[in-house]
This record gives sequence, structure tokens and C-alpha cells, in this order.
Amino acid sequence: MSACTEPGCTGSYGPHGYCDDCGHKAPAAPKPPTKPSSEPQSVQRPISRPVSTSRFGAGWVSMPRVSRGEPTGGPVQPIEESQRFCRKCNTPVGRGRDGNPGRARGYCRKDGTPFCFEPTLAETDAVDRYEIDRCIARGGQGWIYLGHDTHFDDTGLQRAVVLKGVIDSADPEAIEQARQERRFLIAVDHPNIVKVIDFVRHPDPLTGTMAGYLVMEYIDGRTLLDLHREYHDEGGQRAPLPLTHVLAYGIEILQAIGYLHEKGLLYCDFKPDNAMHTGDQLKLIDLGAVVPMDDVPDMFLGTVGYQAPEIGDTGPTTASDLYTVGRSLAVLSFNFEGFTKEYADRLPDRDDVPVLAAHESFDLLLRRATHPDPAQRFASAEQMRSQLEGVLQEVLSASQVRPPTLTSRVFTVEQRTFGTDVVIAGDRSLSQVDWSAVGPALPAPLVDPADPAAGHLAAIAAADPDSVVDALLAIPSQSPEVVLQLVGARIAAGQLDVAHQDLDAYAASAPHDWRVSWYRGLAALSAGRPHEARPYFEHVYAALPGELPPKLALAAASEWDGDDDRAGPLYHRVWRADTRYVSAAFGYARVLARRGELAAAITALDGVPEDSAQHTFAQVAAIRTCLSPNLAKAELLDAGARLTRLKIGIERQAELSIEVFAAALDWVRDNDGAEASGEVLGRPLADRHLRFGLEKAYRDLAGVTEDVDRKIELVRTANRVRPRTLF
Repeated sequence: MSACTEPGCTGSYGPHGYCDDCGHKAPAAPKPPTKPSSEPQSVQRPISRPVSTSRFGAGWVSMPRVSRGEPTGGPVQPIEESQRFCRKCNTPVGRGRDGNPGRARGYCRKDGTPFCFEPTLAETDAVDRYEIDRCIARGGQGWIYLGHDTHFDDTGLQRAVVLKGVIDSADPEAIEQARQERRFLIAVDHPNIVKVIDFVRHPDPLTGTMAGYLVMEYIDGRTLLDLHREYHDEGGQRAPLPLTHVLAYGIEILQAIGYLHEKGLLYCDFKPDNAMHTGDQLKLIDLGAVVPMDDVPDMFLGTVGYQAPEIGDTGPTTASDLYTVGRSLAVLSFNFEGFTKEYADRLPDRDDVPVLAAHESFDLLLRRATHPDPAQRFASAEQMRSQLEGVLQEVLSASQVRPPTLTSRVFTVEQRTFGTDVVIAGDRSLSQVDWSAVGPALPAPLVDPADPAAGHLAAIAAADPDSVVDALLAIPSQSPEVVLQLVGARIAAGQLDVAHQDLDAYAASAPHDWRVSWYRGLAALSAGRPHEARPYFEHVYAALPGELPPKLALAAASEWDGDDDRAGPLYHRVWRADTRYVSAAFGYARVLARRGELAAAITALDGVPEDSAQHTFAQVAAIRTCLSPNLAKAELLDAGARLTRLKIGIERQAELSIEVFAAALDWVRDNDGAEASGEVLGRPLADRHLRFGLEKAYRDLAGVTEDVDRKIELVRTANRVRPRTLF
């Protein structure tokens, strides 16, 4: 066996063509130099596409269009002698002796099984209606040939095709059975899946036995394995693919896998070799391992390092297909050395992989997709794709790219807020948050429209929790959604003991439903126990790493629990990804303010859109953040300018003016002799002028105050703060 060429790897390529240590595929053998020949050259029919840009991953990620170009060069070389073994007894065959090369075709000396380690079809060979142009590669099941359909299509052209061997048998009935079994592939029609055109038979020229071939459309592009192996960073160093590219490819892959699952088919053997970036699309290019879900054969294909650990016992399943996608995303996104050995059935620790340490949500997505327990993985390709889109949104937003807003398939958006009326200034901001408002303000899980009681639940319009509980109890069908909605209503109504009982009963029948942890977390918040809520919200985050509400809930529980190190980054991720989650902006600003990062806190608050109902609250909070202790002159002037621009009622304007003028007077007193140019709310930075401003603010506030005692006190205060005059 030849040594692996991957940097730092000490393994060797096995008979299957993959390294027995790092798991990477052996590179194609170098092509010999072309010798001059008087013989006519074959026509190269495939045409390359122009290189421009294409968009992947819900249209969010721009990548160069990929084209392999004109297939050129000499013929594909036979399999290396070190990789030649009898397919029946695994004895080495086709080996050279006495300095002479071994034969690529022959018979095993031990059991007489014929072997062939070079292409069996030659140029111009006719396989049914298809003519072979030449061999272009070797796949996991045999040689792959480029050919063309001898029948002209509607445009008068001969269509380029690829023929892939899928069965080699001496039994004509077995070939016919395989042909019938593969007919379902011709009906597969999806833009992310190579089109299977036909299934044909042809005698092997060496043995005379019949061989079966899938005939597929020719795809011009590069496999993800090729792109991964060829990628270099800006410094010219070999590097994994950019994470945004990997996530975008994953979304396209899951669209194709999900389509097959809807058709009752399992892909079985997904890996980076089997997906090709072609022009402005990604396509699955190898359907040779696809099997029907309801008729899985005893023998099926899989690849060490990608296949699920339970597949030997259960056979291929939806869960095992999703596992292969998760493993492929891991291989493409970081240097996954030893993924066929040491890490054949697990991922490295997060802290040992920079991209996983930097992107917690991506790490959690991979760990759920490749969980050892199939029941803990994503329930469907659509669910995994949805979470992948959310992770991509988060990664893009971290790189200052604002992707389009996502609509969650499992949560409502934030419709109420918490912590938006807090004075954001140092440690005071934590104690001033009304934590009892967090639970009711968090987005709620959406009702499954397929639930038998979905119609009844949609009709409930009661406002208070007790009325909602009564309405839910009146529904004749106590379906899963009714039970969970009842649990949520009981928590809101303060009926925590009964809510826990209902939740325990539901969890017994649905132990892997993430909503169990969600409602347990809400109940803990309602009871004022954020420390107990945090593990439940961590579990929901791990189950739904692409969703924002679990991150928001976990951030709130962590902040309430006094853990700003956990709360701050979570608030930040939510706010960067979607500015509809205004509570996250205020939470992030509170954490920053407590760290003394006042400018960053103000920047977060400035991000609240002007069309948000909380925009004014954000600007008020920004003003008060500017007025934090030890404020600089620039912050004081900024606070005054913000208040001047703010359109608020007279009472609120007067209250904030009092705060600004009082802070300005403190600054003048503490900075005696400092350069004092500039104005605050139209008043120069001088004691006398500021006092006149403060006096007026108190009188304005007294003028709109209905409480007589308070009005009198405000007037007296105005008299005390005004400067001395002759009148």
C-alpha cells in the first residue's frame, strides 16, 4: 500500500482507495505525458461553463461558479498494484515479479476468481444506445465512463452521459432484477440530484458475464472533496473550506436528501466525494447506493468515517443518512485528522477545534447530527436544514453580513420585551430588571398544524392565563399540543405543581421532545430559580442550535443568575442575527455597561430600529448610559444632543433634562478650569447657564404633575437650584 500524501499523516492508502489513518481519498494518479500520434483524436464533447458567481445556502452565500472545463489528458491509469486484491478471498493479485509489472487483468491463483484493475470498456464501445468516449474515473463500485447518447435530442445534439457500473454478475436474472430494482431512480427529479437516464446491460469483455450500468447526465464541475483538498487561505496555505461555504453546501445537500426521503428512498453513502459544485448548483452525483426505505437489501454501501455506528445492526435509516451529512460537514470545515480511526464515531472536543470553539451553534449542530443515539439526532432532513440555515444566519451576522430575516418554523417571534425600561448604568441595571416579565415575554413554541386539536387551539382567544387554562381543559381531544399548551398556561397562571405533573406525564411518552425542557425552564423562571432553568435551556439550545429563542432564554436566565460571561455572548448573537429581538439588545447593553464598556453598550442600543416600539426606550437608555459616573465631556454633549433629537412627551422630556443638567453641573464642578466650549440642551457649559436650564426643567415637570404635593416639592427644588439674581 502506498503512503498517504496528506500533510502530517503517517497512514497508507488501503485497497478501497482511502487512507487507513486520516481517511482522505488517494489523489488521482498523475497522467503520463501525451505522446505525438498520427492517430485521430477523439472529440471532447462536454463544454466548460464560464466562471462567475453563484449563490448558495438560501441565496445568502456568494461563491465562484465552478467548472471542470474540457476533459483533457491521457487515459485513467490502472489501479496501483499495492491496492489489488481478490474480491472473493482478499488475496493479493495482479502483482509484479522479478522487476516485471503485474497484470491488470487475470485470475486469482487461489480460487480462480477473475480480476480486472483497468477500465473494461474502451473508446467507441457501444453499450446499448450509448457510445463510450473514454474512462474518466474510478468510483466505489467500479469504473466511470464518459459517453454520449447516439440518439439525437430535440435540439439535434448528442447528449453527453456518464455510465457507472453498479453490478457485475454471471446470472442474467440477477442483472434483470437489478435493472427492475433500479427503475425507481429514473423517476427521481430534483435540481440538486443528478438525473438518472437509463439502466443498461453489457457483457464484460474479459469474462463474458453481464454487467449493469447506470446512465446519468454528465455534470461539469468539482466534487466537494476536490474543492476541500484544493482550497488555500489568503496566505496561500492549505486550509479547510470557509464555514459559510460548508453551511451553504449543507443546506443544498439536505434539500436533496430530504427529497429522497419524501420519495421513500435512502441515500446510504453520502460523503464529500458524492456531491459536486457545478456552475451555480450543487448536485448529488452518485445514486448507486440509494435503496428504498421499505425494502432495504441485506447488502448496502457505507464508508468508514462517515457511516453511522448503528448501521450494522439497524441498516440504513433516515437518522443514518443525516449522520453522514453531519460527518461530511465536519470533514469539510476543519482538519479532521483520524476521522476513520480515533474519531470514527465521535467528534473532537470543542476546545481542540478552533472553528468549533468560535462557533458554538455549529458545534452543537454537528453533535446532534452525529449523536451516537439515533433517537437524539434530527428528526428529518428538513429539520436539520432549518437549523443549518439558522446557524448560517448567525455565522454571517458575526462577519458583519446581515442576512435576510429568518422565519422560525418552531417559535413565534418576540412580541413582548423585558428589561427595556431599565437604567443601564453599572451594577444597578441587574437589580432593576423585572425578572418576572422574562417568561411571559419569551417567544412561544408554535403549535404543530398536523396536531388533531390544532383548530381548537387556534380558536382560543382568552387573554388571562386562568381563562386559557379553562378553554384548554374544555377541548375534547387532549392531544400532545393541547397538553403542552395547557402546561404553558398553567405556568403563566402560577399553577406550577400541576404543570409539573402534566409535564412529567407527557415526558414519559415523549422523552426526546425538546419542549419538555423548554417548559421546565419556564417553570423554573416562574418560580424565581434561574439557576435551575439554565440546564433546561442549554438542552433546548443543543437540540435547536439554529433557533434564537433558546439563546435568548438562556441568556436571560444566565444574567439573572449573575453569569454575565455566559449571558453577554448569547445576547450578542441573538441581536446580531435578528434586530426584532430587542430584549437581546438591552440585555447585551446591560452586560457591557457592567463591564465598563459604555461606548459598546450605546452602540448596541443605537441598533434598535427607528420603527421599533422600543426605539425611544433604547435612546433613553443610551442617554442614561452616557451619564454614567466619571463621564467625559464628549459623553455629556452626546447625551444632550440625543435628548434634543428625541421626540417624547413633556413629562419624560423634563425628567431626562433634569438628569442631563444635573450631570452637566457635576462635570463643571469636577472639571474646574477645563476647556468648557459646547452646549448642553442649548445651554453653555457654565454653572449659571446650566442652573437656569435645570430650574426650567423642574418647573416644566411641575407643570404637568397632577399630584399637588409633588408639584409643590418640584417648584421648591426649582427655586433652590436657580442661580442667584437681583430679582
